[in-house]
Amino acid sequence: MTLGANRMLLTSYVAVTVLGLSAICGAQSAQPLTPIPSPKTTEQVYKNIQVLKGVPADQLIPAMQFITASLGAQCDFCHLENAFEKDDKETKQTARKMMRMMFAINKDNFDGRQEVTCYACHRGAHKPVITPIISQEEGQVVAEEKISHEEPSTADLPSGDQIIGDYLQAVGGAEAAKRVSTRIQKGTLTVGSEHFPVEVLAKAPAKRLTTVRFPGGDSVTGVNGDEGWLSTPSRAVHDMSPSEVDAARTDAELFFPNRLKLIFKEFRVQQKEQLNGHQAYVVLGIRDARPPAQLYFDQESGRLVRVLRSVETPLGRNPTQIDYEDYREDGGLKTPFRWTVARPSGRFTIQIEQMQQNVPIEDDKFAKPATPHSILQHDPG
Repeated sequence: MTLGANRMLLTSYVAVTVLGLSAICGAQSAQPLTPIPSPKTTEQVYKNIQVLKGVPADQLIPAMQFITASLGAQCDFCHLENAFEKDDKETKQTARKMMRMMFAINKDNFDGRQEVTCYACHRGAHKPVITPIISQEEGQVVAEEKISHEEPSTADLPSGDQIIGDYLQAVGGAEAAKRVSTRIQKGTLTVGSEHFPVEVLAKAPAKRLTTVRFPGGDSVTGVNGDEGWLSTPSRAVHDMSPSEVDAARTDAELFFPNRLKLIFKEFRVQQKEQLNGHQAYVVLGIRDARPPAQLYFDQESGRLVRVLRSVETPLGRNPTQIDYEDYREDGGLKTPFRWTVARPSGRFTIQIEQMQQNVPIEDDKFAKPATPHSILQHDPG
C-alpha cells in the first residue's frame, strides 16, 4: 500500500474527506484555495456541476466517496486526473444518469426518502449483478408461512439506561470517569503492513488532536468543539464540513465515558448479537437531526466494544466502524489501548503504548494552524 493510500485511510478516521481536490474523488474547484462560506452550493464552488446542484458545497466530496465505496472504484473511473470537471469519460455521463434515476425512484416511490442508493444495486461492483447467482452449496427450502418479518423481541433484554449504567461501572464508575479531563497517548498506527508513530491529545469535552508521523511529514487532524481541520505537509489546511466535524466531535467525546449520556438523547436496545465470539447488546443512540449510532456493549464485561456511525451525503450514508479493545486500568478508569477504524475504503489500527491522564494541555494545542502564505500561492489544490 502506498504512502498516499495510508494518508487517505488516516483521513477516514476523523471523517475528513479532502487531502486536496486533486487527490480524492471530486470535481475541479473553480477557486480551490479561497475560503468558501458554508451556505454556498456545489455549482457556486465547483465547475461543471449538472446533477447535484443546490447541494451544500461541503457535501460534494462525501457524495463522491459514497460512489467510490458503492462501486468499488477509484476517482479515475469517472474523472481525468487533475481535470475533474471534464466530461471525456463515458462513465461520468453514466454516473449522472444513474444519480438522476436514483433520485426519481426515491421521489416517485418513497416520497423522496433515501430508500434506494447506488449501493442498493452495485454492492461494491462496477456493474450490478442482474441475474440470481446459483450457490455452490446445497440450499434449503423454507416454507413461506414459516418466515417471520417481525422485529426481534427486546422483552428479555435490559433497558438502554441499564446497559449504559453497567458500562460506566465496568470501566471504573461514573465518579472515576468524571475525574479524567485530559489524555496524552502515544503509540503506533498500522495500515496493512506499514507502521507509523502516532500521538493523540484529548481534552474534555470535545477537543482532540491526532498526529501521525509519516516519512514525508506529519499529518495532523484536529477537532475543537464546532471546528475541525486536517493539516498535511505542503498543502493548505482543510476545514471539515459540518457533518465531518460532528463525526470527529463524537469520536472525541466517546474518549470520555461520562459524556455518553450527553451525546445521545435516548438509548434504544435493538437486540443481542454475536461479536468476536461474545454476545453483545446492540443499542441505538438517538440524536436530534443526525444519523443514529449503533453502540455494542459486551454482555459479559459491560464494556463498549464497537461503535457504528455514519455521515450523511446527498446520495447515502458513509459508514464508519470503530472497534475498541485492550482495555487497561489507569487511575481507576479502564480505557481501550487499541482501536480499529474501518470504512468501505479500508481500515487501520491504533495501538497505544504510553498514556498520561490529567496532565495540563493548553487550549492553544487544539487551535487550527494557519496555512503558510507560500502554500496559498503555489499549491495547485
